[in-house]
Amino acid sequence: MVNSLKNEKSPYLKQHENNPVDWLPWNRSTLNKAKKEKKPIFLSVGYASCHWCHVMAHESFENQITAKIMNDKFINIKVDREERPDLDSIFQRSLGILTGAQGGWPLSMFLDENAVPFTGGTYFPPKEMHGRPSFDQVLENVSRVYKENREKIINQAIQLRNVFKTIHRKDATLKQEYYPFVEKILQYLDDENGGFKGAPKFPQFYIFDTILYFHKKNENKKFLDVVQNLLLNVSSKGIYDHLEGGVSRYTVDEKWIIPHFEKMLYDNILYINLLNNFLQINQSDYLKSKLIQTLNFINTEFISSDKLLGSAFDADSDGIEGKYYIWKYQELQNILNKDFDLFKKKYDITAGGNFEGSNILIEKKDLKLNKDEQTDLSKLEHILLSERKKRNKPFFDNKIQTDLNCYWLYTNLFSSILLEDDNLYNQTIEKIKVLKEKLKNKVYHCYNKEQNEVDVFLEDYVYYSLLLVTLYEINNDMKSLEKCKVLMKETWDMFYNSNNNLLQKNKINLNDIFVNPIDISDSNIANGNSIFLFVCNKLKNITKDSFWEQKFKILSNSVNKFVSFNFSQMFSYLKVLDICNNNDVTITIFGKIKNYNRFKHIIFKKFLGTASVIYINNNDNFFVICKNQTCSEKLKNLDELENYIKNNL
Repeated sequence: MVNSLKNEKSPYLKQHENNPVDWLPWNRSTLNKAKKEKKPIFLSVGYASCHWCHVMAHESFENQITAKIMNDKFINIKVDREERPDLDSIFQRSLGILTGAQGGWPLSMFLDENAVPFTGGTYFPPKEMHGRPSFDQVLENVSRVYKENREKIINQAIQLRNVFKTIHRKDATLKQEYYPFVEKILQYLDDENGGFKGAPKFPQFYIFDTILYFHKKNENKKFLDVVQNLLLNVSSKGIYDHLEGGVSRYTVDEKWIIPHFEKMLYDNILYINLLNNFLQINQSDYLKSKLIQTLNFINTEFISSDKLLGSAFDADSDGIEGKYYIWKYQELQNILNKDFDLFKKKYDITAGGNFEGSNILIEKKDLKLNKDEQTDLSKLEHILLSERKKRNKPFFDNKIQTDLNCYWLYTNLFSSILLEDDNLYNQTIEKIKVLKEKLKNKVYHCYNKEQNEVDVFLEDYVYYSLLLVTLYEINNDMKSLEKCKVLMKETWDMFYNSNNNLLQKNKINLNDIFVNPIDISDSNIANGNSIFLFVCNKLKNITKDSFWEQKFKILSNSVNKFVSFNFSQMFSYLKVLDICNNNDVTITIFGKIKNYNRFKHIIFKKFLGTASVIYINNNDNFFVICKNQTCSEKLKNLDELENYIKNNL
């Protein structure tokens, strides 16, 4: 039996096309079917590399008896959360409101015939377990309750909509100091292992990026220490892939040893971004090697089509979590033979292992190796990697997401300047050309759909705009600047919600969810409102157009009201708002730059990601630096520019 998902493009949805469940995609036709048949909806949200999504699929969605209950009593909708992040955001939040439960994946929600949720959960077991009902029991109970209370459940929708209107507390603040919020977060950090206390443990690199920014601004050493502690721990433990590079999504323990082995593009973007910003101010050959290794890994192994990047590698191979990455003690002995003892000098390997009788590679603490040992160990790691590549690789979700590709290319530009790597820079520029060609007629998230369907989100527009304005700043690329201005105006026109004075996640005129998806929180990456503010401030500085001043003021006034009560979910805003309001540096170049490589070294290595760079194309030859509208005199050469920065910034 093949269901309607056979016509979908998402790898996750296609994984379910042969289920006996009569799955339908989320679209207007499906929603109208539920209304017409007056049947409740079962909504299942997941993604291709999600371990527990696969478990529930095998246990329940491939089961003929369970499928019959689902088909008889529900309209069944399957959603790829990466294809529809707006849906995922709203229904995860709905689960918390309705049940008090923490969200996650698979997300299993029950909706009335108008697609408004009334209950739900995450993973449901196939049999009763630890007092939890089986999925079949849940289906029967929900169906019965809906039949008996249909009108009452439908009428509850207005209450849920009202909760969403007041979900984020706010005050009347329009401007404030952001530094104290960074101080507040330190009490939740793990002094020994880095990151936040407790387990499961997620790196949450974007929070540490903001902490690092405030270290750069205020030279508070404890801020630098917590960032360094996180990076050194993550880069040396099991969450990091020591043979090939890249980080897994999280670990189940507090010491970063046992990962949930899926590798997501977004986590690795944030890891690279934090390494870039750390290495800007603090040299570390060790972390630099991790930066280079991870760049090479993502740019090689995550390639999908047209040189652009896919989304994730699964945790499982051959149906076993982590099988691709782990090693038996005897296996390592046999492969490395006489060099096994040298390998053990670097890695903490035991006969009993650290994960179900096998070994996840973790580096030993206080490691001291001479140059010859380091060279020999690199060869051994290459031998093991070659051996590992003979195994069946985890499934690769090749779905190309516009926002993530734009963010990845942005971080690669930064890395190429930091590493002085012309090859990486040229490769990145080539990928950007491919991306521009792909999006030249229409910006879309993953798949170009029909006009009345949702296929693009706020983050796609703003991260593309960020990439374009950065190209202008690095290369005086006027075409990219003009395109950025067009996209940012379109963003405001399509996503600005005047009732909330915020940008919503999907297009206002195409929203197909029971509420408008207004979301101020950072998630996998910094929130689209935060990035819009950052790019808007740059355009305000570069163009001197009052349009950008006006939009920046509206949006910054609005988000400032939420910060006091929601700062831990809005950490990217603390950095952006402080840059824009308190630390606004512009570097204006009049005329041509005579020694561009030195200029790049002076300016971009220090200021990329914070300051605005402006080009005045005339016959002059000088620089002016301004901070918060206080400006230098004309700086007539690069020596004067460098000295001014050293003494004043």
